[in-house]
Amino acid sequence: MRLPPSLREVAEVNDGAWTRGGLEAAGFVGWVTFAALIELGKVPQAGGVYVVIQAAGTEPDFLASNPGGRFKGRDPTIDVSALEANWVDGAEVVYIGKADKLRRRLRQFAQFGAGKPIGHWGGRLIWQLARSSELLVAWRETPDEVPKEVETRMLAEFRAVYGQPPFANNPHLLGR
Repeated sequence: MRLPPSLREVAEVNDGAWTRGGLEAAGFVGWVTFAALIELGKVPQAGGVYVVIQAAGTEPDFLASNPGGRFKGRDPTIDVSALEANWVDGAEVVYIGKADKLRRRLRQFAQFGAGKPIGHWGGRLIWQLARSSELLVAWRETPDEVPKEVETRMLAEFRAVYGQPPFANNPHLLGR
């Protein structure tokens, strides 16, 4: 089985590697909201990577409080000034993740955002976006690669273009 091209290979052919079109060319599928994701059940069980994107040109509007779940009473809210510092101007991708089982991981992510007390802390910043209900999720299975290695490579490629990781992958600026 031939693997989809890496985003670096897509970028060599087209400048929009980090757009929906570039990600589709690199083999990402799905493109559904988190609400639809829970109901569709079409996410594969296999391991892979996933991206969360916003509409091109969307300006951030942050909520003062994170509606995500309070696992063990821990509040996922981040100060708005820290969220502003993490924002990546011009980027459609707001989060890159990996999973040994995509269906389980994305279901947990969606449930956390819906306020359920799930122990899912990664990417929690996206739920403080006022239009988080409009974000789209896409995934790519990685049958011949380790998802963590693919995620690490994608984060490095994103950083090479934007000078920093995606908005919700950048917790070191949060002071936590």
